[in-house]
Amino acid sequence: MLKQCLAIMRREVFYLWRDKGLRHILLFGSILGLLLFYAIYSAQVLKDIPTAVVDLDNSGASRELVDKIGKAEYLKLVASVASYDDLQELIKQGKAVVGVVIPENFARDVALGRQTRVLAVIDGSNMIYATNASAALLTVTRTISAQAGVSALVARGVQLQQAKEAYQAIDFSEEPWFNPALNYAYFLVLALALNIWQQCCTLAACLNVIGERGMKSWLQIKASGISKFRFFASKSIAQVFIFMAIVLPLYILAFGVFKLPLNCSWPSFLLFTLAFAIAIHSIGTLASSFARNAVDAARFGMIIALPSFVLSGYTWPLEAMPYYLQRIARILPQTWFFQGLNYFAFKNAGWNLMSHYILAMLAVAAVCYGAAAIFIARS
Repeated sequence: MLKQCLAIMRREVFYLWRDKGLRHILLFGSILGLLLFYAIYSAQVLKDIPTAVVDLDNSGASRELVDKIGKAEYLKLVASVASYDDLQELIKQGKAVVGVVIPENFARDVALGRQTRVLAVIDGSNMIYATNASAALLTVTRTISAQAGVSALVARGVQLQQAKEAYQAIDFSEEPWFNPALNYAYFLVLALALNIWQQCCTLAACLNVIGERGMKSWLQIKASGISKFRFFASKSIAQVFIFMAIVLPLYILAFGVFKLPLNCSWPSFLLFTLAFAIAIHSIGTLASSFARNAVDAARFGMIIALPSFVLSGYTWPLEAMPYYLQRIARILPQTWFFQGLNYFAFKNAGWNLMSHYILAMLAVAAVCYGAAAIFIARS
């Protein structure tokens, strides 16, 4: 029996290798994706955000403010225009992402300790730019507001040190954990590459059953007396083995060459990945078991694989989605995998949590394989 299973597995590896198009997709799809995404996010953090200023006061104080904006860590002063309309046109044309409008009488109000309002305009059409620009402006405005407050107290006769202590009674310090540099490459690159990998694997798994039924050898296999369970179980083991074999170079490149963070152990992370490979293979096998042809099976698999990354909660919090979408997302293995990717690669959240995620993915696999077995038995 073991020799028979091994022969089926060798046959499956041979057939997958012989399919040149599928072979190239499986071997190179995710690795090329990793190289591409790493190149895209190689800057790590977003800097030099194009910024334009409208200085309606044109005073020493306003020019000092413009100078501080130009020297801000993540902002780049690209233009100084005369009116709000000119600023609006710059942002419409994409020449500026941030606009700062300094009002008239800015210097007078600051000198008298009055509240003055500086308008900050941010192009919200690109959320990556917008969130980073907002954070950069917040840092600048905090510094300027604190300096203005201290100056106002000094003008009233308060000693400089006392003024600083009074205005900055609470000192908030920020300390990002697990990704201190807030590096986009750490957060996105591997996840995007693994999303390509899981889509390729799902596509290959969608041929598991229907790919045999469409071949002339299917009648010979049925006539040989090999049980359907043993035959497809052997095929499935071979395919999952191939899925794991093609993800290893991806991990070596990501963790070994690009030095992306992996804070849990290699064996536990590979076990976690294996559970996911089994789960997505089960979904493809289920689609393959009831589809009328290979094209329909691929369509069913892609309907699940393509949107699953967005539904997983990796890039947008699951808790912020409508309740019915949360329920759907929790039955997809992609949700457990991509959520877990963050917990284990970044945080090393521990075996107790990892085992929970692994069991969830294996439960999905058990349901899908069980349903596929029913369809296969009826064929």
